[in-house]
Amino acid sequence: MKSRLAMLLAPVFFSVQLMAAPLQFGGSVDKTLITSISEVQANPAQFLGKTITVQGEIVSVCQKKGCWMQLAVAGSQQLKIKVRDGDMVFPLSARGKQALAMGQLVKTELDLASSREQLAAQAKASGENFDVTTVTKPLVSWQLVPTAVEILTE
Repeated sequence: MKSRLAMLLAPVFFSVQLMAAPLQFGGSVDKTLITSISEVQANPAQFLGKTITVQGEIVSVCQKKGCWMQLAVAGSQQLKIKVRDGDMVFPLSARGKQALAMGQLVKTELDLASSREQLAAQAKASGENFDVTTVTKPLVSWQLVPTAVEILTE
């Protein structure tokens, strides 16, 4: 009777363990390289070409291909984690969970016309009015291109 009960409970035990395991993409995340997103946002040029690890809450995920996610700390400081389509696929269910991402920070600069187009598209998607002539400087963005990501389950 005991062995029968053990056989019935074994799948439950193992599935609970699997649900508690973090989701990992790429290699292992080096937690000794943790740098706060606030610090990265304050002086991003300092981190160009260096491998860093950031941690934050996943506040959004690419809904088309799972190729990016936005991490946030304290609600306001955010950093985009972006991979080439298909390299890693971040699940939509990760939204609201904590994640660690290790990789290199890259700088992306758009020309003025592309900046206006991007901001106009974002405004349209949000249902907001937008005047392209208010954009007088090209957009500069910073994002982390990860080699490893760990999505925590708790």
